[in-house]
Amino acid sequence: MVQIKSPEQIAKMRAAGLVVAAIHAATREAAVPGARTKDLDEVARKVLAEHNAKPNFLGYGGFPATICTSVNEVVVHGIPSEDVVLKDGDIISIDCGAIVDGWHGDAAYTAFVGSGHAPELVELSRVTEESMWAGIAAMKQGNRLVDISRAVETYIRRQPKPGGGRYGIIEDYGGHGIGTEMHMDPHLLNYVDRRRGKGPKLVPGICLAIEPMVSLGTAKTRVLEDDWTVITTDGTWSSHWEHSVALTEQGPLVLTAPDGGKAKLAEHGITTAPDPLG
Repeated sequence: MVQIKSPEQIAKMRAAGLVVAAIHAATREAAVPGARTKDLDEVARKVLAEHNAKPNFLGYGGFPATICTSVNEVVVHGIPSEDVVLKDGDIISIDCGAIVDGWHGDAAYTAFVGSGHAPELVELSRVTEESMWAGIAAMKQGNRLVDISRAVETYIRRQPKPGGGRYGIIEDYGGHGIGTEMHMDPHLLNYVDRRRGKGPKLVPGICLAIEPMVSLGTAKTRVLEDDWTVITTDGTWSSHWEHSVALTEQGPLVLTAPDGGKAKLAEHGITTAPDPLG
């Protein structure tokens, strides 16, 4: 069953989403050469405490940290560590969430550590982020879940990859519903699989975490011996972007974006819903 939220419940999810946005801002500033990924986890813990919010990653299925820190070829679910030290030229995807009054927020971004990044890495992150916004723009009343998947995939496939070839759209992980739990129905693929049908209709009150993961090579992944860390099977680097989004009667509201998604969705000709928290 897909959980449908009331406007009051969406307002609570917006509060959780703004905490996630604050974690993003703080960890982005801290993701510098010489920082340990464990340091970034401590930054996130402090932000959560300052907002009287709870982490939704810590303890989830046994996960041992507050955030996921996925460096270079790590796609998702990287565990913060004292042994992983960021270097100039690395890229890192930071995925985190928060719980406020029982309601969840969840979002991820890719950051560049230091400077001098290869153009193909800059383009990889851009393509991944913009495919996310294409998916968010497809979150309209009357559309179905597959329309979001199609928008994400179409955007990626239309982008020329520096050096030739195609980007790898990660197959084993995707977006999801979100609300009173972090991961809920429906599962959202970042590509169209005709065997899965069109999925549910998008109606006011549905909330989704839209999160493309894209690599410079393969779409295939494997999990390391820690049972969490997911890497590309060919060692190519990857990018991960995510926002939690609510569909309302007035349109979409990006719960984990400071401006509610106003600026980026305006590029798609879409007006966002009013922010329930002003």
